[in-house]
Amino acid sequence: MFSGSGVAIVTPFTNGEVDIEKFKSLIDFQLKNNTQALIVLGTTGEASTIDFKERELIVKTAVQHVAKRIPVIIGTGVNSTLTSIKYTKQAEELGADGVLVVTPYYNKATQKGLIIHYTEIANSTKLPVILYNVPGRTCVNIAPKTVAELAKVDNIVAIKEACGDMSQILEIKRLVPEDFMIYSGNDDNVVPILACGGQGVISVAANVVPKEFQRMCELFMNGNMKEALELQLKYKKLVDLLFIEVNPIPVKAAVSALGFIENELRLPLTSIEDNNMILLVEEMKKLQII
Repeated sequence: MFSGSGVAIVTPFTNGEVDIEKFKSLIDFQLKNNTQALIVLGTTGEASTIDFKERELIVKTAVQHVAKRIPVIIGTGVNSTLTSIKYTKQAEELGADGVLVVTPYYNKATQKGLIIHYTEIANSTKLPVILYNVPGRTCVNIAPKTVAELAKVDNIVAIKEACGDMSQILEIKRLVPEDFMIYSGNDDNVVPILACGGQGVISVAANVVPKEFQRMCELFMNGNMKEALELQLKYKKLVDLLFIEVNPIPVKAAVSALGFIENELRLPLTSIEDNNMILLVEEMKKLQII
């Protein structure tokens, strides 16, 4: 799929509507700053508040605007297998390069259920499928043995891991084929996951510092592990502040501070608290981002 930093891009709204021109500007910013993949309509993209027609517009815009310069990967996972298949087929028809499928939230499927869920989605498409494990949001963890079983499906090619447990990630690495890819789903775990054999990160912070997160990955992959760690530590406080409230509240505030978008979210998400915005802006100024 890709190696390095892929951005889990925000979805800009203006007066309640998807702002396509601002979305294109965000994509241009990512391309200019060497981001290796565009991940659209994930959690950071507020996918759960986007309807089917809006998805069509957003996916079509991303695919056409990127024009094959980097992979465009669409978040198609929801807590219904049938709806996930519907969204996956839509992404394929619109020219996406792959899909990212989160574990079914709220339903809390068993490991057997996860295997069937993901297999049915993968069998519905020719696109590469990336599993997404984020138990802190879904209350479901994909066990390493389950990942290994799913890796036997031809087009299930990778996992975005946001469990935060390096022992689990090492066990996944031990069990899966050599060409199965592992991406960090936590911005403060990029270097640790690369050290566990990962291929990069699907990043929230890359909305704000795309060049720096790609540089971090490149340094590590080129053997400059000390410098990569220094970058991880340099941006640690910023990453913490980007999650001081539930994602994507802080990152939308940060991208707004950069001047790209309105600081507008869809309910039930609301704008960042004033005191947290002050802390975020202070750190962005300290790092000379703004």
